[in-house]
Amino acid sequence: MAAAKTKNQTKSTAKKTAGASTAKKAAKPAAKKASGSDAKSGAKTSSAGTAKTGAKSSAKGRYVCYAAGYTRDHKHGIWVYDYDPEKGRIKFKAETEISNPSYISIAHKGGFLYSITDEGVHAYRIEEDGTLSFLNKSGINGMRGCYISTDYEDKFLFVAGYHDGKVTVLSLNKDGSIGRICEEIYHKGFGSVGERNFMPHIDCVKMTRDNKYLCATDVGMDHVRVYKLDHVTGRLTLADIIRSDIESAPHQIKFSLDGKFAYIIHEMKNKIDVYSYKDKHGMPDFEKLQSVSTVNDYHAGNSAAYAIQLSSDGGHIYCSNAGDNSVSAFERDKNTGLLKKLFTLPISGDFPKDIAISDDDKYLLSINNESSTISFFKMDLKAGTIVMNGPMEKFHNGNCIIIHKL
Repeated sequence: MAAAKTKNQTKSTAKKTAGASTAKKAAKPAAKKASGSDAKSGAKTSSAGTAKTGAKSSAKGRYVCYAAGYTRDHKHGIWVYDYDPEKGRIKFKAETEISNPSYISIAHKGGFLYSITDEGVHAYRIEEDGTLSFLNKSGINGMRGCYISTDYEDKFLFVAGYHDGKVTVLSLNKDGSIGRICEEIYHKGFGSVGERNFMPHIDCVKMTRDNKYLCATDVGMDHVRVYKLDHVTGRLTLADIIRSDIESAPHQIKFSLDGKFAYIIHEMKNKIDVYSYKDKHGMPDFEKLQSVSTVNDYHAGNSAAYAIQLSSDGGHIYCSNAGDNSVSAFERDKNTGLLKKLFTLPISGDFPKDIAISDDDKYLLSINNESSTISFFKMDLKAGTIVMNGPMEKFHNGNCIIIHKL
């Protein structure tokens, strides 16, 4: 039941469509032109395409970074980088041929990466050096999804459908490959205004930490539907609905590490709602505790809150704001779940669609869809500041970025 966005506000949702705007051609990093031992590392090939390999992985740090973006004028939608945890910088490593990966996700137990694609979903094995080997693909009997995740046992794969308002559940095999479709649910109903938000648009599907319920955020209907998952069949049963404010557009949901608190970021009202969560007599119980703004009082008029991330120790929440082109950091009380804003600061890019945070909370990477860049920052949470950490990297119409420890 969210209202339609104005022309200035459509940026955060229009980009979910691969052909929504003219692509800006991204220059490929100089690392790809490396000669000598770096250039000799082997390329991986699969039925899904070729993963071209550039510089060898450094043994130092054992981190990689995955970036995914639209493929309007090229074939390689996922790039792999070596990530230096001491410097907070990346170095190009390999690229994988895939069409329009609007979101990627790594299995909770590690070892596998899953991606949205025009064809449905792809599965990859993460090799020892962080490069990707194609496993298989599957259709989803619907339009291209916008979000993908697994349950905490990595038995099922969930896909959110923005364009068709559909939740799809697929089984996962023990080797990480994708199995059959187990469940398909279309959200139904009408929103408050007959433009963008007159129909369901599912933006995110994520399990509660106890692995009992799947939460599906619906920006078109201003609510989050909570489904009980049958761990044998993969079928879903509606158990609850978390209703957001009218015209708020709940975009994504994150849970605290202990699973006791949920954080829902809302695009149109630029806020995060904090909820307590528990399983009560076999039913989900969510209680709203707090609402905090993701922007400053003087923010841009076309701002739309977008990505939300939890720090590795669970002590901080981070988010990005498209339009305002900023990032915000919050201190999180681990006992009460409540948030205290530390800063909202610009990211020197256009439309920060996703962000990644280093394990030590020292570095932040922002992937900027409209400017086709990745920007780098060094953070000082005590001082409430971020400082540019070297030059930006070009990356084509980025949608998602992940720092992954091997």
